[in-house]
Amino acid sequence: MKRIQKITPFLWFDGKAEQAARFYTSIFKNSKVDSVSPMSASFQLEGLSFIALNGGPQFKFTEAISFFIHCETQEEIDYLWEKLSAGGEKSRCGWLKDQFGVSWQVVPSVLGDMLNDEDEERSKRVMQAMLQMDKLDIQALQKAYNR
Repeated sequence: MKRIQKITPFLWFDGKAEQAARFYTSIFKNSKVDSVSPMSASFQLEGLSFIALNGGPQFKFTEAISFFIHCETQEEIDYLWEKLSAGGEKSRCGWLKDQFGVSWQVVPSVLGDMLNDEDEERSKRVMQAMLQMDKLDIQALQKAYNR
């Protein structure tokens, strides 16, 4: 019996559900479009199922909801930052909006440990370094951490 994901992100698009599903699955490696209909598209990104609805212009995405991406390398950050922001908007501290208005946070996995370090001064230095960045730079964050 196929296991159903308990919670599935359900995204409302203005007539661009299939376009969004194909855009996202072209960026993330372990991804695929499962189905497409005139009303919706279902797809998977890194094993997480999503549903995209052609809901119309009534609702827009805001930064109140975002997708947080844990990145292991600077190359991964660079790749996702450029691909996801294409046609969208780059912002501060690793945040961006894609061409559909969906917000993403492209973040190195090591950042959480640095920000939660027992040494409060180290954490503060990392936070200050991060606040100066748009796309996050692992090397610059580690430099601030180890200073």
